[in-house]
Amino acid sequence: MFDTKIAIVLRSDLQSWQKLNVTAFLSTGIAGQHPDIIGEAYRDRTGNVYNALSIQPIIVLSADQDKISAIHRRALERGVTSSVFIEEMFSTGHDVANRAVFSEFTPEDAKVVGIALRAEKKIVDKITKGASMHA
Repeated sequence: MFDTKIAIVLRSDLQSWQKLNVTAFLSTGIAGQHPDIIGEAYRDRTGNVYNALSIQPIIVLSADQDKISAIHRRALERGVTSSVFIEEMFSTGHDVANRAVFSEFTPEDAKVVGIALRAEKKIVDKITKGASMHA
C-alpha cells in the first residue's frame, strides 16, 4: 500500500520510560519532515474531534549500540535525512538545549539511542539491517 517505510530504531539497553520518550520525540521529527503522512482528524460517534494520526504504520525496532551506530552511518551514507536522539539529550529540558548538546558531537562519537527515518521500503530495510523487532 505504501512505497515508503517509517522505522524507529531504539537502543536495546534503554529503560522503558526512555524508549517511550525517544519514540515520541523521533515521531515528531518524521511528521515535521513529512507532514503529508498526517491524515484527517478522528471523530467519534458523538462528534468529538481528536487529533489526526499518521496514515502510515510505523515499525519500531531494537538494536545494540554497535548496530544503531551502523544504522546511523548507513542513513548518512545514503543521504536519508533522519531524526536522531543522543544519550546526552536525556539531561536537557528543552529544544534549544537539545540542539546545543547535539551539536557537540560528530556521527563517529555520538551515543545514538534512537533514530527514525522514512524512505523507500528497500532503502529503509538496507539501512536498518541487523535491527530486530522491538519486544
